[in-house]
Amino acid sequence: MSEETQAITLKINGEDVTRTVAVRQHLVDFLRTELGLTGSHLGCEHGICGACSVRVDGQVVRGCLMLAVQADGAEVVTIEGLTETGEIADLQEIFVTRNALQCGYCTPGMLMTIAELLRDPKPVSRDGIRAYLSGNYCRCTGYHAIVDAVETTLKNRLKG
Repeated sequence: MSEETQAITLKINGEDVTRTVAVRQHLVDFLRTELGLTGSHLGCEHGICGACSVRVDGQVVRGCLMLAVQADGAEVVTIEGLTETGEIADLQEIFVTRNALQCGYCTPGMLMTIAELLRDPKPVSRDGIRAYLSGNYCRCTGYHAIVDAVETTLKNRLKG
């Protein structure tokens, strides 16, 4: 018995893409294997760790919980797309400066989530930043440097 497939068309990082995919293929698997966009990672495959986070129609979603066919007609932005547009260039620079990444596995998902927080910059406490990032796991950094980087970026953006 062959697996059922479906044609999908979506906009990924500003480019129109049409492919035929297995109806049970997850969005993150499609992005990684079919398009070579490997910035989003598979971690827990249960939507808990945040490593697979991508933006779909303006909202951050877990790419391991969404099927590629569910994204038909949607606009998808990956970490590669955020990097290309420069939307988070300041955050990425501060992540490096503050040593907010170590192995880098969680970093793309972490940056996708933080980009949401930065879309409408307003003062947020360190506890608020931690709460905002609570759906993104990092096993290496202990979060202090990540919170420092977010806090610094927010302050810089608010200064204008």
